[in-house]
Amino acid sequence: MAIPEAERHGARARPPVRPRVPLRQLLRVASVACGIQFGWALQLSLLTPYVQELGIPHAWASVIWLCGPLSGLIVQPLVGHMSDRCTSRFGRRRPFILVGAVSIVVAVLIIGHSADIGWLLGDRGDTRPRAVAVFVFGFWILDVANNMTQGPCRALLADLTGKDHRRTRVANAYFSLFMAVGNILGFATGSYSGWFKVFPFTYTSACNANCANLKSAFFIDVVCIAITTYVSISAAQEVPISLSDRSTTHAVEDGTGTSGQAEEAFLWELFGTFKYFSGSIWVILCVTALNWIGWFPFLLFDTDWMGREIYGGKPNEGQNYITGVRMGALGLMLNSVVLGITSVLMEKLCSKWGAGFVWGISNILMALCFIAMLVISFVAKSFDFVSHPQPPDGIVIAALVIFAILGVPLAITYSVPYALISSRIESLGLGQGLSMGVLNLAIVIPQVVVSLGSGPWDQLFGGGNSPAFAVAALAALASGLVAILAIPRSGPQKPRALT
Repeated sequence: MAIPEAERHGARARPPVRPRVPLRQLLRVASVACGIQFGWALQLSLLTPYVQELGIPHAWASVIWLCGPLSGLIVQPLVGHMSDRCTSRFGRRRPFILVGAVSIVVAVLIIGHSADIGWLLGDRGDTRPRAVAVFVFGFWILDVANNMTQGPCRALLADLTGKDHRRTRVANAYFSLFMAVGNILGFATGSYSGWFKVFPFTYTSACNANCANLKSAFFIDVVCIAITTYVSISAAQEVPISLSDRSTTHAVEDGTGTSGQAEEAFLWELFGTFKYFSGSIWVILCVTALNWIGWFPFLLFDTDWMGREIYGGKPNEGQNYITGVRMGALGLMLNSVVLGITSVLMEKLCSKWGAGFVWGISNILMALCFIAMLVISFVAKSFDFVSHPQPPDGIVIAALVIFAILGVPLAITYSVPYALISSRIESLGLGQGLSMGVLNLAIVIPQVVVSLGSGPWDQLFGGGNSPAFAVAALAALASGLVAILAIPRSGPQKPRALT
């Protein structure tokens, strides 16, 4: 069966790149992940507690996060498709990285000032619907911008490394390393409660100390994003698509007649690629989906779990919840340190045991950590917080250790799937931007399921986060077993014949 013309054109349109890009250049290109992840770390550690302080019940807090997966479901594949065909003289990927970074800056400023904007629009009292609306709007922009930036950056790394699978793994390990650095900076910033004293103008009548700390942290994030984006896009040195390829591209696109037909062509190409996938690609997508069913409850409720289950607090009711959230941010910072160390060792681990086997073992480790969190939750629930306002040090230390250990599987999740899918998509002649979009579908669809179901699921069992973590443990265990048993430990599997 012949490949559709649009797909064959995608292979021809790829610009020439140097066969061996210096590792230091790959390191600089990957550095934008630090700025992106700085804001993502603040988002993960502080925004779920913050939105509950704005008046959203815990059962519906996860629905706020639904905008991220929904935007990723469309935005990243579409941006990947567009960047594969971008004819800008600045290159294919860099314009999208720059626009995405600017959008992130706008979004974090909107989120940080949501309480102030709500106050100006008439919010008073404990329930602030206008602030929530502004927050959700900024949150949506932030997730769209994150998807717009990360996909082209990973595709750019794949472009620069070409068919060298080892250097592709190294490039993705660099990306994971900078994500760890961004996480460390973001979680460290989120765990400090005195930023409103450094930036006193952030404290207003509408924005209390916790809100001012969040706002101040986002100001620091803006600086980090600006620096890392400049370092990344100045190092890439992309080669624009040639004039002949440009005219061919326009001919193909103009032949569709209307913008609606062009969008239909994109959707046809995205879903039309599925029939060319080999069995190993489907296994990778399956493991990725199960993997993220495991990860998303943790990423959504990690600091909330620490504030509720470990410290026995509730939003807007005493200091225990706030202390727990800050301690959770500290645990996530330790998680990021371990993530960074694992990223440095990633290539050696994968070369020795195989990427699929390493991924599978890490997912089983993740499942064991979630089970341990359930045990700690059960122990902490029996603690008397009336006589002793703070939990025992042993319980807190155990929770922090689990957070740290989870840095190992998280580092592998941030790196190995992208390297595996990139090396297998390459042989099909499809654009790397489109391949990142396809993998993103296996990430965001589980996130949609978790966002819709985790809050009501938890409420069925009396609230709290333990029911969602139980499902996460089962999904992580299943993903680990499938990865070990079904992903070859040798080189990438050959695709099916396309004719």
